Amino acid sequence: MSHPDAEALQALLGRTARFCRRGQTGDVGTALAAFTDHHVHLHLVDEHALPAHGVAAVVDLGGDPAFFARHPKDGIPHVAYAGAFLTVPGGYPSFESWAPPQIMRIVTSPSNAPGASGGARTLVDEMADAGASVVKIALNRAVGPVFDIATLQAVVDAAHGRSLPVIAHVEGDGMTRLALDAGIDLLAHAPFSEPLDEELIARAVGAGQRWISTLAIHADPAIAISNVTAFTAAGGRVLYGTDLGNGNRPSALDVAELHALHTAGVRGPALIATLTDPWPRPEPETGVATFVPGPPPKGPDGIAAWLGGAVVVPAEELITDGE
Repeated sequence: MSHPDAEALQALLGRTARFCRRGQTGDVGTALAAFTDHHVHLHLVDEHALPAHGVAAVVDLGGDPAFFARHPKDGIPHVAYAGAFLTVPGGYPSFESWAPPQIMRIVTSPSNAPGASGGARTLVDEMADAGASVVKIALNRAVGPVFDIATLQAVVDAAHGRSLPVIAHVEGDGMTRLALDAGIDLLAHAPFSEPLDEELIARAVGAGQRWISTLAIHADPAIAISNVTAFTAAGGRVLYGTDLGNGNRPSALDVAELHALHTAGVRGPALIATLTDPWPRPEPETGVATFVPGPPPKGPDGIAAWLGGAVVVPAEELITDGE
């Protein structure tokens, strides 16, 4: 049987948590499965600073596919990516100063013909051939035009035909419903521009849709937190993500995001699960762990601040009692 303290630790933080010490420094603390930030933009941040601040893997949700095709595949942080945003003529983010032309592609037709200029299949194939793990779609009616349902469905079908999930930036009235109607698998942000009713929440949960949190980027996160509270209470699954690169924030684990998730009811083991979910990879990062030195918090209310001291370390460096 596990030591009672170990049992209490796992009750607080989930089954991946274990007491250990670092062989290199002698620091005593807690090891957890490697953390992932599921929404970043690496062309706007220092990716190499992330491991020193607890993040072992990232998912880039809008970048140059040619850059990522050449990016080292075995480094830390491990990088999965969507490649370019797929959008419509005049659509978000084609007019944003932070979005150079190489990080977006304009879909002009629902064509399923391979190689058709501007066709849905052609642009999905480009991302897949560049090694993308997910296809990113922009649905931002708040600032510009968006896909009609036929073209959107063609993009989703083409992505699923390449065994890739589809993630969408949804913003503006009706955009969550449009994403559900088209069978989009994930939302890049927990819906923040409109409160969702019980019917939409139930549809999202029933469809197995997952939401990436990004709660702390909003000046007023009340709508997003309310939607996440309802979604998770109904059985929905949320992934930790920060939209790192949006605003002037350091390349680190975002304690404000963790506090916002806690406020939304994602607490204790559930909070750790949002961080350690390896999506879009099927298995967690191997060879490294996220380590937090010092004693663990006494209860769920202290977890977010405590995690601010996390660092990524080689798994072989961590020693448990009896080793």
